[in-house]
Parts: sequence; structure tokens; C-alpha cells
Amino acid sequence: MTHKAVPFDDLDRKIIAALLDNGRASFAEIGTAIGLSSTAVKRRVDRLREHNVITGFSATVRPAALGWLTEAYVEVYCDSAAPPRRLAEVVRNHPEIAAAMTVTGGADALLHVRATDVEHFEEVLERIRTEPFIRKTISYMVLSHLLPDSPEAGAQAANERI
Repeated sequence: MTHKAVPFDDLDRKIIAALLDNGRASFAEIGTAIGLSSTAVKRRVDRLREHNVITGFSATVRPAALGWLTEAYVEVYCDSAAPPRRLAEVVRNHPEIAAAMTVTGGADALLHVRATDVEHFEEVLERIRTEPFIRKTISYMVLSHLLPDSPEAGAQAANERI
């Protein structure tokens, strides 16, 4: 699949930055901040969406507020070269997996798992390990987030401003 680069300028970058900071900002608010009319901002956002630069808008939720108090990263090692689509099927069956990706290095995949507690995490890990092509897993429990504004952390600092 070929991805063609979309030309965009400093105003587009400022619009993207404004939306990343506050996805609920109106076109008028963004326009006032960067010196454009709301109509011009809307046209630019529409173009950025059309070219898949902006792929959607979402709410950021602090996982702990929903009861997800434990999280870990799990390296997954497969017996054979399991195709990424097979790994994708497996991870879709586990709602506790917040993110999953194939990686370079010794592991075949890396999973970001959220659970209510350590016992729940252990149960999730056992479910993952029952897949016939998974040879082993290595888990790393998250103790703290060094970048609390990151999506992986649930953007805790951003939520505290609300």
C-alpha cells in the first residue's frame, strides 16, 4: 500500500496541535487562536480528514476511573511465524488488551494490557497463553507513568484540568 505525503503548512500544524490539546475546541476558537476564520479552519480540517491526516476524534478517559487499576506490557513469543492477522484475531478477543503491535527483536508482539487488579491480569495472561501458537510470554507491570499526558497513561494530567 502506497501512502502519499499530504502537503500541509504551519497553519495546518497549528490546527492539529489545537485539536490534540482540545478535541472539543470549536473552529471559531481555533481560528481565533491561530488567526483564521472559522470557515477557513473548517475547510482545512475537512481537507486533513479527507487525506487521513486527522483520522477521528475521541475522548480520553483515565483508566483508573473505570476500575482498570493494573496495567502491564506483555511480550509474546510464538512457536512459528504467526502472521500478524492471526495475532490480531487473538487480541481482539481480549477486551483487556488496550494496544497490540508486532515488533522487532526477540518477541513477536507486544501487548499493553489493563486489568482491574493483579488477579484479573493473571487470568488475562492465562487466556492469552492458551492460544496454541503462543510459546511464552514475558510481562512487565507498570509502576508509574513518566509521561502522564501520554495516551497510554490515559492523559491523566489533561483530565485533571477538566
